[in-house]
Amino acid sequence: MDKFKDIRAYRVGAILPVFDFLFVFPFLWFLAKRTTKGIKLDYLGDRKQIEKDIQHGAFFMTNHRDIVMDSAWLTFLLRCRYFIRPYIGIGNNLFAYKWIEIFVRFNRCFVVKRGAGAHAQLENSKQLSAYIRMLRECGKSIWLAQREGRAKDSNDLTQPAVLHMLTIDFEQQNRPVEEFFDYVKELNICPVSITYEFDPCDYLKAKEMQLKRDNPKWRKRAKDDVESMRTGIEGQKGHVVYRLTPSINHDIDRMLEKFPYYKGLPVKDQIDHLCFIIDQHIFRGYEIFERGTDFDAYIESRLAKIDIPNKDEKFLREKLYEMYNNPVINYQKSLKYEKSNIPGLV
Repeated sequence: MDKFKDIRAYRVGAILPVFDFLFVFPFLWFLAKRTTKGIKLDYLGDRKQIEKDIQHGAFFMTNHRDIVMDSAWLTFLLRCRYFIRPYIGIGNNLFAYKWIEIFVRFNRCFVVKRGAGAHAQLENSKQLSAYIRMLRECGKSIWLAQREGRAKDSNDLTQPAVLHMLTIDFEQQNRPVEEFFDYVKELNICPVSITYEFDPCDYLKAKEMQLKRDNPKWRKRAKDDVESMRTGIEGQKGHVVYRLTPSINHDIDRMLEKFPYYKGLPVKDQIDHLCFIIDQHIFRGYEIFERGTDFDAYIESRLAKIDIPNKDEKFLREKLYEMYNNPVINYQKSLKYEKSNIPGLV
């Protein structure tokens, strides 16, 4: 019996490479020409070291801007440059129609089950963690966002729950905490920083923030996710930069060399340290764009697209600016950490 049947990517063998190069990649190239001013794959630090880190498979963990394009273009770039085709984690909340699930699982995507009760969620996490471990043991590469859902305000912080899920077997087996960092290193997490000059879904995210502010019980409907997917695919993004960073295994080794007692910390505290390391990789990998005097006009044009009852223009305007300011703030903070010579940072 296949214990991963309901979540695994479909086994399509040689069909997928043919489908990629005949249909998927030409379509992504067309979108890049139509909706961007260029997509760049870049590196933070030593390119040769990064290429060595990903040579035998890696766990690519990124910030999350767009439902579809984040993973789609990363796959396109990695496939074209390194012939790496990562497996992609997709939340089942996006399966508004059955054909979407069939299509994405055909395209080497596996299912991340969401929205279940506490007991069911625990079992789902165990299943997903075991599937990811199996893929990595086979030398396969994986993409997963650093958090569940997109960071609406662009404050890209790794959710500890993601790392808890990835290491749930370790915690369930009551293994010595001294082995935890070594267990994490087996995943070979290589953070990737994604920067869009303009987020086509920015006004939709601001709209959601006011709706949730005004009604804490408000929840997105399936058609809202479909609208976000369509807008993210078709909307103008300006320049787009994907920046690969080294494996966090190097940071773990440097950190433990200076602070060996970290190995004895509770798992929760070790996960917090790992989240901090991943965050600093992503922050330092941002592409910082110069914003000219016409940026205010751009914000006003996005504000004009929001049509909701009791529209709070002041709040919405603040949230739109916040989306573009937070990456700059986090980038500047990361440079201060770098200069302070904190161990465990690239």
